[in-house]
Amino acid sequence: MIQKTVKRLRNFMPQEHIMVITNEDYVSIVREQVPDLNPSYIIGEPVPRNTAPCVAAAAALLYQKDPDGMMVVLPADHLIGNNEEFYSVLETASNIANKENSLVTIGIEPNRPETGYGYIRKQSHAEIFESGHPVFEVRNFTEKPDSKTALQFLESGEYLWNSGIFVWKISTITEAFKQYLPEVYTCMETLMESDKKPNDIEDFYQACPSVSIDYGIMEKADKVHVVPGNFDWNDVGSWKAVHELSKKDENGNASGETQTVFVNAKSNLVYSESGKLIAVAGVENIAVVETEDSILVVDLDSSQDVKAVYETLKANKKTRKFI
Repeated sequence: MIQKTVKRLRNFMPQEHIMVITNEDYVSIVREQVPDLNPSYIIGEPVPRNTAPCVAAAAALLYQKDPDGMMVVLPADHLIGNNEEFYSVLETASNIANKENSLVTIGIEPNRPETGYGYIRKQSHAEIFESGHPVFEVRNFTEKPDSKTALQFLESGEYLWNSGIFVWKISTITEAFKQYLPEVYTCMETLMESDKKPNDIEDFYQACPSVSIDYGIMEKADKVHVVPGNFDWNDVGSWKAVHELSKKDENGNASGETQTVFVNAKSNLVYSESGKLIAVAGVENIAVVETEDSILVVDLDSSQDVKAVYETLKANKKTRKFI
């Protein structure tokens, strides 16, 4: 998926401008997967600090090159179809970010009451039309809602899914950090003035608090726009999303290369690393995921609860080894 993300970006910006920020354990793997990228632009995070420090590190590293350059932030785990429409939306977002000195995000038109995504509430009427695309001021952001609230959001027509794709000038987001996350901005200043050595990245992340870009800046900023994206989009962040994208049998069951027997079973997902045969009978809408040392069984509509499972394992010394 990171190969697809990089390939997609090559048609929108010069390849030498593409930067990847990942866990430091994955740096060598990323360099193998996208060998044409500048190795110095593949940055390893020594500790997890959520999305705000990630964006801040990229902005700090780019600031001295061109403070008024445009910055596009994209997660690498998205599947996107209709690339021409995607490029058109990004171009519109870039134009707005440049003209308005605004923080711009891409929203996806929802087609179901999804509880696994954040939501963006837009103004009822477009403030701007740019290259044929409506551009709305953002009223507020909402984290993942419960099913009742998600249905209300869908029926209102006022909400878009938060894609996590952002566009802004480097100078604009730097100023936003200074205003809304000064403790992160202080770390940015140090990194901007450094020699960009590996230990400088280490010091930056160790000093930064853990905070998301949505909570730390986007929810607080007073000038935020959203461009609706009408391209095919899927955030492959849950087993439900994997099921949706997988090839299925006539009963909606998906198992890929796993040896599986389904009996009176519908709309299930089975994934195994061991090669064992897995039999699923009399159940519907579940995921069975087997790895070398553990098995996960979860309702596909509750697949976001995997994060809670992770936190539970992490909190217990006896189960921490299974993470």
